[in-house]
Amino acid sequence: METANVVILSFFFIFAIHRLFNRLHSRSTKMKPLPPGPLAIPVLGHLYLLLEKNMHHLFTRLAARYGPVLYLRLGSRNAVVVSSVDCARECFTEHDVTFANRPTFPTLHLMTYGGTTVGTCAYGPYWRHIRRVITVHLLSALRVRSMVPAIEAEVRAMARSMYRAAAAAPCGTGAAKVELRGRLFEVALSALMETVAQSKTSRSSMGGAADTGMSPEAQEFKESMDVMIPLLGTANMWDFLPVLQRFDVFGVKNKMAAAVSGRDAFFRRLIDEERRRLDDGVESENKSMMAVLLTLQKSEPENYSDDMIMSLCFSMFSAGTETTATTAEWAMSLLLNNPEVLKKAQGEIDAHVGNSRLLGADDMPHLPYLQCVLTETLRLYPVFPMLIAHESTADCKVGGHHVPSGTMLLTNAYAIHRDPAAWTEPDAFRPERFEDGSAEGKLLIPFGMGRRKCPGETMALRTLGLVLGTLIQCFDWATVGGVPKVDMTEASGLTLPRAVPLEAMCKPRQAMLDVLQNL
Repeated sequence: METANVVILSFFFIFAIHRLFNRLHSRSTKMKPLPPGPLAIPVLGHLYLLLEKNMHHLFTRLAARYGPVLYLRLGSRNAVVVSSVDCARECFTEHDVTFANRPTFPTLHLMTYGGTTVGTCAYGPYWRHIRRVITVHLLSALRVRSMVPAIEAEVRAMARSMYRAAAAAPCGTGAAKVELRGRLFEVALSALMETVAQSKTSRSSMGGAADTGMSPEAQEFKESMDVMIPLLGTANMWDFLPVLQRFDVFGVKNKMAAAVSGRDAFFRRLIDEERRRLDDGVESENKSMMAVLLTLQKSEPENYSDDMIMSLCFSMFSAGTETTATTAEWAMSLLLNNPEVLKKAQGEIDAHVGNSRLLGADDMPHLPYLQCVLTETLRLYPVFPMLIAHESTADCKVGGHHVPSGTMLLTNAYAIHRDPAAWTEPDAFRPERFEDGSAEGKLLIPFGMGRRKCPGETMALRTLGLVLGTLIQCFDWATVGGVPKVDMTEASGLTLPRAVPLEAMCKPRQAMLDVLQNL
């Protein structure tokens, strides 16, 4: 009863402060009109909108009604949503420095080592330091090239696993039903473990039926991510209303803490193994990313703590696994629904690479249509449809509207990528639109834009090209049960996974049997 009274009193106190703040705010912005927006309710403001499962669809509908710059009051925070090419360009070119900061959220604070990951830290000296570490030591052109053999090895392992599954298929059909999400996540994680920490998953030691599933390491990391990411999507009330944070009404803090604990144990094992190798004098020809960081730690311990190394690892692993697995799964879904595109991509690979070897990273520049397939997939299904939120550090104008300092900026990349004013048949899957540079100049921002753009874009695209190209080169694909179309329903949340994991019939191509048998 006492707790209930405290909650009620806190609610009315927040309501009174809210009314006072609104009066002061309206006076200060009397001559500076804010962007238009839907009706707000007391205290909560527009938080009721966040109950929508797919916010990018909701904001697209609201933009059609109120215009490309939408104002929202989310509990204790102000926010604007931009949904047009021109406004996005304005934010990330003319006002790039103004919007270079990130908002702080309690859930993100728990998840990102106090907001110290490269994607969530405040804009300033620390961000410049960590960005330089990534650019110079972790994702330089030389470093990305050195990662290619590990990525190629994991892609070969995936092809071998799928060939064995098809060979063991009943009734001599030569085709196996495969669930792609776990396999794709495994490839991405295994490649990162090898390049970041010179560590391997235990998948290679599995045999028989177990070879078709994820390794324990991949499952462990994926389970922690599967807990954390949905909490970031459904815990918005907790993030925007301080009274809920105090009482942890939804149990968000406990759930997040448990997932973070499991994730950190995973990273600590990787750090301890790499430190042990370095202490024993074991060094490979190409140092792993973690070995580089631990070497820097010895000379600059104040700049390279274990927590800082773990935050860098988390940035790499969270972006490198989810981006690759989700995008490749959407790409295969689109190809299954557009078999003529699949045949055209297969023909390009056959013409350039042939059937006597697997394609490699050096083949990618000679496979322009495959690149068009990837680009069109990222246009239609950006992994973060609303991108990662930014925050203004000064008053500015966007689309002619006043945006106060401290306003959160949400960018509807999904709407921008499907804007009928910019794209012909915007909802159609047509990779040909990118052939011969015909779509140059149109805005595509699946990895963000401006100085806070994702630094891992090059590595992600290289991995995606190898994964998707190998799946196309080695196997023929069909829908399960011969259904005419794959269901393209999206799941809810901050990211854009499929609602149902993709299952498809996979059959080794006759022309590639000799290669697959010798993997």
